[in-house]
Amino acid sequence: MNISNQKFGENAILYSLTNDNGLTMKVTNLGARIVELIVPVKGEQRNIILGFDSAEEYVAKDMYFGATIGRVAGRIKHGSFSIDEHNYQLPISPENGHTLHGGSKSFESRIWEAEIAETNEQVSVLFSYLSTDGENGFPGELQARVTYTLTNNNEWILDYYAKTDQPTLYNPTNHVYFNLTGDVTQPVDQHSLFVDADRFAVVANDTTVTGELSSVTGTPFDFRKPQSMKQVFQTAYEQNRLVGGLDHPFILNQTGFDQAQAMIIAPQKDLTVEMYTDRPAVVIFTAQFGDNGPEVRGQKLVSHGGITLETQVSPGAVEFEGFGDILLRPENPYQSRTLFKIK
Repeated sequence: MNISNQKFGENAILYSLTNDNGLTMKVTNLGARIVELIVPVKGEQRNIILGFDSAEEYVAKDMYFGATIGRVAGRIKHGSFSIDEHNYQLPISPENGHTLHGGSKSFESRIWEAEIAETNEQVSVLFSYLSTDGENGFPGELQARVTYTLTNNNEWILDYYAKTDQPTLYNPTNHVYFNLTGDVTQPVDQHSLFVDADRFAVVANDTTVTGELSSVTGTPFDFRKPQSMKQVFQTAYEQNRLVGGLDHPFILNQTGFDQAQAMIIAPQKDLTVEMYTDRPAVVIFTAQFGDNGPEVRGQKLVSHGGITLETQVSPGAVEFEGFGDILLRPENPYQSRTLFKIK
């Protein structure tokens, strides 16, 4: 195992973690984000994560790529919620009237503190951030922590921990984009996807969830056996046409680390990423940026050039019963884990 670091911008540091198999993960304290995941495949070094070469590029192009998202991943409708009969109003986007990913200049734009831990079998970077009471409208001083670990079993582990001094909302995720070809000019339509989910959350025109959970049976959302991603791009099914692919929560049938809840398989079947999580849902977004995709490491990102696996409680938990609970209280600190295994 090996770890090194270098400057990544004015205030940002890039940490490079390499295991004994030659797999390298690069992460930065800007937004506690993953920047690269470089996998040896058939003699080549293949970077399977979308990202940029400097902190300044993230600021200029897209702050969500690979970042830790919080306090609340996804959209809070109209930016309003109540806790213990106290009403809160968050700043909203003028484009749609909702609050996305915790609001502007949230976790993804902050410089996190970083510590390094290393053993013979794994190396970790522990990122921590103190979110002040009232930041982006959320109550409570929140101490947030996310630990990135790379193991000699080719696992990337995300461990989340947080505690608050007063009741608040908390539902973090990681906004990683995978493209297992390593070529951002190739869409992910030839990738295969497995998701162990019988239901998905229906979304409205503004991609907020409607409160309806729909069966995947007979729809392009059925990935209970590995299926080509092209089925969500080449269909007339309304929910896919509405967003141009996927931008939906899948409600997982089971959680834990005994068997994968999701899997992405490269077109040539030479690389697979398995996802394991204790979260009840995964939001899958297929990067439908059209012609507005940024340049990624010298190449123009094609529409559908990446796919996210954002583990979390499903968006809609604030508005609808049955979608889960994201209320965090001082007496019960937040802990969760998501693991990606590269094969």
